[in-house]
Amino acid sequence: MMRGFDVETFKDRAVEMRRKIAALLAVCMGLGFVLTSCGSDDGDDTKAAFVYVGPVGDAGWTYAHDEGRKYAESETGVETAYVEAVPEGTADFANYVRDFIDQGYNVIIGTSFGYMDDMLALADEYPDVVFEHVSGYKMNETNFGNTFGRMYEPRYLSGMVAGSATSSGLIGYVAAFPIPEVIRGINAFTLGVQATNPSAQVEVIWTSTWFDPAVEGDSAQALLDKGADVIAMHQDSTAAGEKAEAAGARWVSYNSDMSAFAPNAFLTAPVWNWGPRYVSIINDAKAGNYSPSAYWGSMADGIVDLAPIASDVDQSVVDQVMDAKAAIIAGDLHPFTGPINDQDGNQVLGAGEVMDDGAMLGMMFFVEGVIGSTG
Repeated sequence: MMRGFDVETFKDRAVEMRRKIAALLAVCMGLGFVLTSCGSDDGDDTKAAFVYVGPVGDAGWTYAHDEGRKYAESETGVETAYVEAVPEGTADFANYVRDFIDQGYNVIIGTSFGYMDDMLALADEYPDVVFEHVSGYKMNETNFGNTFGRMYEPRYLSGMVAGSATSSGLIGYVAAFPIPEVIRGINAFTLGVQATNPSAQVEVIWTSTWFDPAVEGDSAQALLDKGADVIAMHQDSTAAGEKAEAAGARWVSYNSDMSAFAPNAFLTAPVWNWGPRYVSIINDAKAGNYSPSAYWGSMADGIVDLAPIASDVDQSVVDQVMDAKAAIIAGDLHPFTGPINDQDGNQVLGAGEVMDDGAMLGMMFFVEGVIGSTG
């Protein structure tokens, strides 16, 4: 018998505890803090938490990550959690991560470039927690690694489709920030455009936001008003596609197959498949053998791919794109193979020369055929 145990008191306390838990969950939901559980009862104490820069309903970047989280939860049997719309460069990120760790989450995945320095500092502060950063380049030797994908591969393929679709010869590109990741994608896309339409140009507008449908839509409209008849993007919402649809133009989306949002405009999309990578990270953490690495996966790995191509694209173009895809996967075609000049006509790569990973990861120039500035 427990000392001082009283049945009625126990019941009252249980009721009060349930009320407190319900109230806490309500507060968390109001903060965009969502917990999901797979119901595992195997005693494993591994729990993974994800920090997102946008809302899970964006149909883009964050949506794709959340699909990966759900897949990883199903495949690994771990409990996962996420918090959405956490801005970069604020104290919010570290506060949320500490809250997760206090609740027993020992794998933290941050999914935006601007989280990088905070994650490195937190990894040093919590050496027993695994930290994995998406899209960055910093790491340590024990518990902090980074993950990304060679999105330039399907970007190049999507450019081939876009080049075949333009009649005006001007393709608009709505882009978030002038960082190497985005610039590399614009250049790969432009090289793909030139593979099917050598005289076409790609004009860039910077939005200075990852997710702002109003700004993205206005930027797309400005490009359409300049004569662009195809719109591409490195953004997280569907706004650019909706503007293209309204104008009778075509659209290359990003992150996921967004065809349902602008079905007449949609051409194709470079897309992410984060699930298998998240499974690998979580399983390594469960087994106690997580080792930080700089993972840069490819179409051959499956982390990046090209969405289905619209049915009205000429079959000869589809065949050309599929041949190029097979060649990239086989290692026979690299999008950044010379001769390549920058937009001022200066040679960047000689004929047959292939750009190395370091140069691609630090890319801060536009290739010939791009209208716009990287500064």
